[in-house]
Amino acid sequence: LNDSALHIEQESSQALGFGFRAGFLGLLHLEITFERILREYNLDIISTSPSVIYKVHLTTGKDLKIDNPAHFPDPTIIQSIEEPYVTCHVMMPSDYLGVVMNLGMEKRGDLVKTDTLDSKRLLLTFEFPMNEILTDFNDKLKSYTKGYGSFDYEISNYKKADIIKLEIKINDEVVDAFSTLVHKSKAEAKGRSLCKKLKELIPKQLFKVPIQAAIGGKIVARETISAMGKNVTAKCYGGDISRKRKLWEKQKKGKKKMKEIGKVNIPSNVFTEVLKSE
Repeated sequence: LNDSALHIEQESSQALGFGFRAGFLGLLHLEITFERILREYNLDIISTSPSVIYKVHLTTGKDLKIDNPAHFPDPTIIQSIEEPYVTCHVMMPSDYLGVVMNLGMEKRGDLVKTDTLDSKRLLLTFEFPMNEILTDFNDKLKSYTKGYGSFDYEISNYKKADIIKLEIKINDEVVDAFSTLVHKSKAEAKGRSLCKKLKELIPKQLFKVPIQAAIGGKIVARETISAMGKNVTAKCYGGDISRKRKLWEKQKKGKKKMKEIGKVNIPSNVFTEVLKSE
């Protein structure tokens, strides 16, 4: 694609195969790029959650730089983790100070100082974890300030953080595209949100599909997509009830077998919609 604002690097993953790590200006830029690829080249895109580079210090003394949840080491050998922080300058009308302060708290930000530009405008300086402003910070800032708020940021430093890996399981299989590295304080809420959103987006199958969010071996959230209904006794008019029971039992066994060998197909638009919901 001829787009000077699009930054790409080749990437290979054991779970997802060959692909590209891409940098976008925001969610709108991402959507436009995906739409162009679909229309011009008729290709379906699988997108993963955006990530930053974490510094992981192991008990063995080795240091790692992790930007992919698939490469996250076993928690038992992790000594500490550092995440990147940015210094963020938010310019806005003074009327929206309260809602912007709440947004800053929601994003784990620390207010450094407040400057008065004139009688109607303020300049707030925050320290944010970079991971918190990647996806929806700009969209929420514009929404809360009715389009009048704007921000810029610069890389600051690294600080210690309690980062863990959140995995999403669909039909008891881990889907690496939905796995993400999150702060421990937000893991359960994010897991519940993802499960709820995926339940809305994934089409019904012929069998029940469990959607689970897991941290290590612990399930922290769960939703279940109900099976498509089929009335197998529709043609049974009257007669002995035992005949209907046999049909119901046969259907039950069939659905149980299908759940064991069946595969859930996830439409490509689900991956983008999940990003937007975050």
